[in-house]
This record gives sequence, structure tokens and C-alpha cells, in this order.
Amino acid sequence: MARERVNRAAEMEVFAAVVERGGFSAAGRVLGLSPSAVSRIVASVERRLGVRLVIRTTRALAVTPEGEAYHRAARRILNDLAHAEHAICNQGAPRGRLRVSATLSFGRRYIVPLLGEFLDRYPDILVDVSVTDAVIDLVEERADVAIRIGPLPDSALMARRLGESPRVIVASPAYLVRHGEPRRPEDLAGHRCIGFNFRRAEPNWPFRRDGETFDLAIRPAIEANNGDTVLQLALDGVGLARVGRFVAEEDIAAGRLVEVLADFNPGDVEPFHALYLGGATVPARVRVFIDFMAARLVGTSRAAASPLDHSPKQ
Repeated sequence: MARERVNRAAEMEVFAAVVERGGFSAAGRVLGLSPSAVSRIVASVERRLGVRLVIRTTRALAVTPEGEAYHRAARRILNDLAHAEHAICNQGAPRGRLRVSATLSFGRRYIVPLLGEFLDRYPDILVDVSVTDAVIDLVEERADVAIRIGPLPDSALMARRLGESPRVIVASPAYLVRHGEPRRPEDLAGHRCIGFNFRRAEPNWPFRRDGETFDLAIRPAIEANNGDTVLQLALDGVGLARVGRFVAEEDIAAGRLVEVLADFNPGDVEPFHALYLGGATVPARVRVFIDFMAARLVGTSRAAASPLDHSPKQ
């Protein structure tokens, strides 16, 4: 048989008030209840427990040993509930542990260097950052924010676009001296190309010629699982690599890498997104982190500086 639904927390609050105020009338005044309503609630608890909790007389109220034990337990439970609600309410302020997962190339260059300034602004937030190109499940890993590069797969996550970077094909001067510089996309068939080995990697490199965009199948001579390793292989003269400009721009400016086939660059870009769990509210620690990064990345990676929204990822 289904058990009668009872608001035990409310009953405990009433009984605690009776004991602490010394009577039904005083407890009723505190709780906004009539003395008869208070009496009925206490009697209901006694019937359910099968013990007498208080002894009523015309002049006084005495608490039985069972009543004293119930009062101690009720007060402990009520205090725990109050602390739990207080902790949840405090989530509206930017504080607590913030778990961030960022891709290796972007995280190392842009996210990690900004964390000191972020902590200066929000000292009550403990940042727990993981820099990896492994694609994590935010729910399973209990992460708050994941910074991702490239097209987003379909999911129920929310996304905030942080910026974008064009892609370029680069090689070291030493490699070009040994193997020559490709003049047209088809020349890549005679060159060593460096690719990515993760599942979402593109098997083709896109190009644009005479106003038309086309894909050229590339057969990498070597593959790696992150942009920094691909970049290092290019710097070491192993082959040509197609990477985000944000990864290679310092080495291009310093002459350590050379952009090739620039006339055939289709102008595609890598978008940067912050992914997070949506819902009716977003914790303040998540909101201020994404807003801070978006604002600080303006001019660095073409980031958008609009306030955090809750629109689904696109």
C-alpha cells in the first residue's frame, strides 16, 4: 500500500519550534500557525512514531526522553538543510571549483596565459584546468567548460563562439630548400605532408582556384594527435602541414616557417567555441569565465565580445 506523503521537514520545524519556544502558542506565533494547527502536527508525528514526544498540561509542556532525542535529530537535519540551501544559493556568486578542459594548442597559447589575470579578478574561484586534445564528455568528467576548435558535433550542449583563425599550409625553409616549394596544389603529390590522426580530422585539404573551391586528397607521411606536435614536425623540416594560423603565426613572423600555396588558400577558418551545460541558469563561475575569455581574446583570435548567451550550439 502506498505510504501517505508527509512533509517531514515541515513537521520537524514545527516540533523544534514547540520545544525551543516552550509551547504550542509560542511556536505558532513564530511559524504563523494557530495553536490548534501546531497541536495537530505534533500529534500526527506522535501517532506515526508510536511514542509520546511531549506531555501537555494546562500550565506547562514537558518533553519526554523520546521527544528530546527526536528534537536533537530534527535540529541536526534542519541545520543540514539550511546549510545545503545556503551552499546552493551561493552558487549565484562567482566562486567554487571551475573545471575547464581546453585543447592543447589553443589552451596553451591563449587560455593558460590568461588564468592569472582571471584569478586576480575572481579570487574565490578555484580553476581546475586540463589541457588536452582528448574529447571529453562534460557530464561524465564533471567539467564546467570545454574549449573546442573546429566544427561542433551535434549535442545537447550550449556553445559560445570565442573566435576563429584562418588555416595555412606551412613548411620550414630547410624543407623547401631540400624538396622545393609547391607552386600548385597538385604538386603536393610529390611532397611529404603531415596530418592529424584523430577521427574528426579532415582527410582532404581544400583549395580555391579561378573562383572555385575544391578538395585535394592528401596521403600523410606522418600523423599526430595535436597541433603542437604537427607544428614541431614542420619546424623540424619533416614536411608540410596545414594548421590554424594562430598556431604558426609566431614562427611565420620569425622566419622559422614559410606559408606556401597562399594564392590557393580557400579562406576557411577554424572556429573556437566554449561548450557548457545549459539549463534555466548557468553557474556564475561559468558565466564570468566565458565572458572574461571572450572579452580578452578580442584581437587575438577574432573573438566575439558579446555577453554570454544561452543559445544552443550551432
